[in-house]
Amino acid sequence: MKRRPSSCNPAELMQKSVTWLLFFSGLFWLLLLAYFRVIFNGGDTVDKFTNLQPTPSQTQPSQPDLLPPPDSYPSTIDDEFIKPEPTPSQTQPSQLHLRPPPDSYPFIRALRTAENKSDPCGGRYIYVHDLPPMFNEDIVKDCKNLSLWTDMCKLISNGGLGPALENDEAVFSNSRMYDSNQFVMDLIFSNRMKQYDCLTQDSSISAAIYVPFFAGLDISRHLWFQNVSVRDALTLALVDWLVQKPEWKIMDGKDHFMVAGRVTWAFRRIGDGESQWGSNLFRLPAVKNMSILVVEASPWSTNDFAIPFPTYFHPTKDVEVFEWQDRMRKFERPWLFSFAGAPRPGYPQLIRGQIIEQCKNSKFCHLLECVSGEKQKCYSPSNVMQMFQSSQFCLQPTGDSFTRRSSFDSMLAGCVPVFFHPATAYTQYTWHLPRDYSKYSVFISEDDIRKKNVSIEERLLQISPEQVKIMREEIISLLPRLIYADPRSKLETLKDAFDITVQAVIDKVTKLRKGIIEGHEDPNVPEHLAWKYALLEDGQHEVGPHEWDSFFSERKR
Repeated sequence: MKRRPSSCNPAELMQKSVTWLLFFSGLFWLLLLAYFRVIFNGGDTVDKFTNLQPTPSQTQPSQPDLLPPPDSYPSTIDDEFIKPEPTPSQTQPSQLHLRPPPDSYPFIRALRTAENKSDPCGGRYIYVHDLPPMFNEDIVKDCKNLSLWTDMCKLISNGGLGPALENDEAVFSNSRMYDSNQFVMDLIFSNRMKQYDCLTQDSSISAAIYVPFFAGLDISRHLWFQNVSVRDALTLALVDWLVQKPEWKIMDGKDHFMVAGRVTWAFRRIGDGESQWGSNLFRLPAVKNMSILVVEASPWSTNDFAIPFPTYFHPTKDVEVFEWQDRMRKFERPWLFSFAGAPRPGYPQLIRGQIIEQCKNSKFCHLLECVSGEKQKCYSPSNVMQMFQSSQFCLQPTGDSFTRRSSFDSMLAGCVPVFFHPATAYTQYTWHLPRDYSKYSVFISEDDIRKKNVSIEERLLQISPEQVKIMREEIISLLPRLIYADPRSKLETLKDAFDITVQAVIDKVTKLRKGIIEGHEDPNVPEHLAWKYALLEDGQHEVGPHEWDSFFSERKR
């Protein structure tokens, strides 16, 4: 029987065998290479995650993974990140990046201080930059040149509080009061910071970093008759100094804050024309990363925040605050409403002229018109406070800018403020005043006054005496949050405006840091809507149409 001939000759069989051998050999080395890549690239990440001491629910095998959507992030910085099953939209090539472990962030140590319950300063430490004296001490020494019209050397005495006030007419309490200038907040805040109970020399544990630059006092020297290069010189030098510091480079200054003791417009010069007002401090890119505290913020900016103007009252002990509150409750208030201020005939868009006219025509209004021979009465703290203490309502229209120091003086006197523009208080002092403005104030649209649609007297007479008493009590209870204690002492249990401000800055920085770790930094808020975002409650993220849109429809500056 004959054998069938083979279809392949020996040479062809040898060629196929070699091909298969090369294929399996290559596959073996590829698998081996992949194995070592996982070991060497993933091992360090795994070790760092396991060092966080996960809870039982977090004991699944931990490996670098895809970034989950923001709403799936854990609520604390120590939770291990466990990724849910990815959706198709999460597997796009543009999103295939690894999340750094929490321990890799340079500010993680600062965040974790809050977990130490035995440390009263945990999560509250403040690091203060040691600036060269030209940025603060030398400015104070140059007090004779801080104002063309006022003796600022006198007004920066007593740690920035100014000279003590006499109490000849029993307008003030037995506690010493001070003739505090509204533009010395830089100095008052800096001196209060020296008394802060959680200062640290270790920036790695600081919840925020304070820059003690006296921006307001600096620009006061140059607002008039100085060219822009002189006005900007010290601010540019400050930025050059800051950006070189290792503390700045951790977050590009987003954990830094400073106080500029004037209204925001003094630092927002438009252009470089010699006739343009102010410096360009707030327009510098580096400064935009910082939190800037001013007595009036811009409704169209996301990095400056309004804090109360200084008043005349700077207590040294809690009991002095309690005594003041009791006195404000007991005052007889014969006047329904009052106004202290000057008309602005050169500014027809303002309503001061109409307010003064309505006050003059009402037997229920007390007017302190700051013109000609009456100006000295307006500059007398005792005259102003006496008027506020005898009034139920105090009118607070806009003037040179949105806000007024008078608003805080009137509330200090227990007088219910009447506002005509939401930027005078409601969109400004959101850290210090209730979001529900009807609890402590009355709002009358300036447009209604301008068009003579509203009688202020009739509007206020519609409010019952019982409601007025409730509103006054709300203001009196708020007073500790609106005043600055004497920087040479410390309140025992009460939190003053300084304490509220520092905690708000800490909360802001802490939220930002946690957001960075969790993968969702602060949203890119459109600046023209900044005032809306400032009004959002905790947990709210979206803004929509608002009853005050017409007041902010055009950016004024």
